[in-house]
Amino acid sequence: MAATVGAAAVAVGAFCLLAATWLSDSATKAKDCCWEAGATPAWMSDQIGLRIPAKATDRRAGYKVGERYDTGLLSFTLPTPDAKAYLAPLTPTGARMIPNLEPEPADYRPAAGFTHLGLPEPETLVTGTLMGGFCPDTVRSPDAEHLAYCVQVFSHEHTPGTTRLYLRSTIEPGLTPPPAS
Repeated sequence: MAATVGAAAVAVGAFCLLAATWLSDSATKAKDCCWEAGATPAWMSDQIGLRIPAKATDRRAGYKVGERYDTGLLSFTLPTPDAKAYLAPLTPTGARMIPNLEPEPADYRPAAGFTHLGLPEPETLVTGTLMGGFCPDTVRSPDAEHLAYCVQVFSHEHTPGTTRLYLRSTIEPGLTPPPAS
């Protein structure tokens, strides 16, 4: 009887180890899956309908195909005064960007995360971080005159005088980025 219980315990332990490994591998594959090549900052800017300021540097973009919706990521860096001027007309009337007072843990990885672009997840940042969002019918800005989708935005002053903007948009499926060059 003891041998049967021991064998059952070993079998259950082995099953749990295999299941945990499979789930971990599946989660990793889901995070790395379905990123489309060719999603340049200029292309993503056109798809979302937001202009990237001429002074923007370190421009990055990504496009992830999802089961129900796709996700577009766009990020760039501006001098802080320019970042504030860019975001001011994108903040809906009566709203304001707010500090990230309840950040996600450092290991937070959303389904379509900025780590894919080599950046920290903005939801994990606290110091110098503001967050907000806007939709086509809530803003009137020349930078968003062709805005097609709602956008979640994070502003992070990562060095004094320099702010990185993180823009994430949920997009109706079906876009095809240009071929990767």
